[in-house]
Amino acid sequence: MTRKPVISPAEAAALVPDGAVVSVSSSSGLGCPDAVLRALGERFGATGAPRGLTTLHPIAAGDMYGIKGIDHLAQPGLLDRVFAGSYPSGPSSAEPPLIRKLIEAGEVQAYNLPSGVLFQMHRSAATGQPGVLTTVGLDTFVDPRREGGRMNAATPQFVRVEQFDGREWLFYPAIGVDVAIIRATTADEHGNLTMEDEGSPLGALDQALAARAHGGLVIAQVKRIAEAGTLPAQQVRVPGVLVDRIVVDTEQMQTTQTPFDPALAGALRRPLTEVGPAAFGLEKVIARRAAMELVRDAVVNLGFGISALVPRVLLEEGCHTDVTWVIEQGAVGGFPLTGFAFGCALNPEAILASADQFTYLQSGAFDTSMLSFLEIDAEGNVNVSALPGRSHITAGVGGFADITANARHLVFSGYFTAGRSDLAIEDGALRIRRDGAAAKFVDAVQQVTFSGRRALAEGRRITVVTERCVMRLLPEGLTVTEIAPGADVQRDVVERAGFPLRVSDRLTVMDARLFRPEPIALDLAAGGHHE
Repeated sequence: MTRKPVISPAEAAALVPDGAVVSVSSSSGLGCPDAVLRALGERFGATGAPRGLTTLHPIAAGDMYGIKGIDHLAQPGLLDRVFAGSYPSGPSSAEPPLIRKLIEAGEVQAYNLPSGVLFQMHRSAATGQPGVLTTVGLDTFVDPRREGGRMNAATPQFVRVEQFDGREWLFYPAIGVDVAIIRATTADEHGNLTMEDEGSPLGALDQALAARAHGGLVIAQVKRIAEAGTLPAQQVRVPGVLVDRIVVDTEQMQTTQTPFDPALAGALRRPLTEVGPAAFGLEKVIARRAAMELVRDAVVNLGFGISALVPRVLLEEGCHTDVTWVIEQGAVGGFPLTGFAFGCALNPEAILASADQFTYLQSGAFDTSMLSFLEIDAEGNVNVSALPGRSHITAGVGGFADITANARHLVFSGYFTAGRSDLAIEDGALRIRRDGAAAKFVDAVQQVTFSGRRALAEGRRITVVTERCVMRLLPEGLTVTEIAPGADVQRDVVERAGFPLRVSDRLTVMDARLFRPEPIALDLAAGGHHE
């Protein structure tokens, strides 16, 4: 096998031609080939080339905490189009990423499409198929009858609605890849890539295949070089026949603000005694109540936000081994992490490629998904993907549409209102001294990331958990089924919603144990909190 050239980041950047379609493997800081992206941005700044790139990012490239990723490329003239499942996100108080400013100024065409679909678009491109025909995204903002996933007025229509075999589908055309920029841990001299230090292989193989099928170039950023023939064949995630150039960055970060943690890569098992309990407060109340929706032996998908605290609740309750967690970046089993390491798990039992994990998630074959929300409306539609004026608070659709397309049971967690508030727990009851001024239950969400009417038509179970009440999405409308002790259903719930909420004839009080600091003796064997 041919020995593959080892080149500098600048030499790699010089290989990208004007007008190229560039696919980047990353998940925020996880697996981001930042050295090559930095060099590409620096080349344009110095020479004005390459110009007019189209970039594909199934999951966000870079973060807002030190790994710039796509922001290296966010220069007028360098980028022409961006297709991304998600974008760098952070607190509203932080300066928005450069890519967000470019999009909002209309200086680049930009799409926000489901992450799993973007991976499948690569597979379609690799096999010469015309694109992806799927129900993922139907009746959401990705549907061209709404917004078509377009992020500004400069962006033309891309997604299409098709009728096939008596059903309605969305069609996402495949895009040929000219350059794939991927990342691994080790490359041998023949270009075989292993990922022993990575938290996930992400979509590197599919992106390399898409480039190779299109006669394109594959650039692999790695931490080290090994002698040819010394890498165990079973550990090679991308074979050298798909790799053209190798760039070495000995300082590449495993994920956001994490140089390397072997437990995230499955190289060792760390005792969970290191994981402390979530601080007692209203977010823990919400996470506890959400956890009561689970049953023993369930396979559970976990999203970002308050729902990410549920594993810590289960750990504190001594039932963390009663469910198996699956997260979109690829981890199966183990203990999902929060904060900068979100997307990784401690002590995973397996780490799939993201594209394979999304195949599983799109199938709906798992039991429950625990997600968060920004807004919910009268039809039960959920917005997690857009907040005009503070767009960088959300990463975008990400895997949300893939996960929710066929999930049988969805639990959405969040606060009932937003904005400055004074909410407290006193003597086992909720005290609302000053409520948030911004409604989160609104007549119409600003962007439909999840279609309530489609979920209802398909008979799926939808639960919404907040600090003051629990609701179910029923055919007759969003219905309050539980009220927090200390809260008044009319004053604190019905009158605070932007549309008429129904109140169940069997309204009950939320379990008082949720509002006390000691463990609640959670028992998943009891079959969950299902009506």
